[in-house]
Amino acid sequence: MLWKDTYELGVPEIDAQHKELFRRVEAFLQVLRSKDHWEEKLPKIIETLEFMKGYVVEHFRDEEEYQKKINYPKYDAHKQVHMGMVDYVLEVSKKFEESKNDENLMQQFGGKLLSWLINHVAAEDQQIAAYAKSEGVSGNVR
Repeated sequence: MLWKDTYELGVPEIDAQHKELFRRVEAFLQVLRSKDHWEEKLPKIIETLEFMKGYVVEHFRDEEEYQKKINYPKYDAHKQVHMGMVDYVLEVSKKFEESKNDENLMQQFGGKLLSWLINHVAAEDQQIAAYAKSEGVSGNVR
């Protein structure tokens, strides 16, 4: 399991979303690494891409709402990081369609997704939790 309890921010809604992201990325990587033929993997890969395109936007919106609520001082920089990731997911998805389902592109995507998720949740998002704790603010998005 890739998720670690140390990644929790103490904001139930965001923690649940992070766990779901980790679960999906882990399942995606298992599909990529499986011995199945590429054609057998494709439905799950396409499903994951579609999920990521919608879910990251929804998750980032909620996380940004929370940051605004607690007056997080690094909000603008954090939002830029989110926008970069959304752009990357959309770009990869488009390239994947145009390339007629390039396997190498998905292998690269899987690796980048995993490292981004861990670095973002374990490092950047922890700063939000630390700030909230230092300010004594509550752990709810709304």
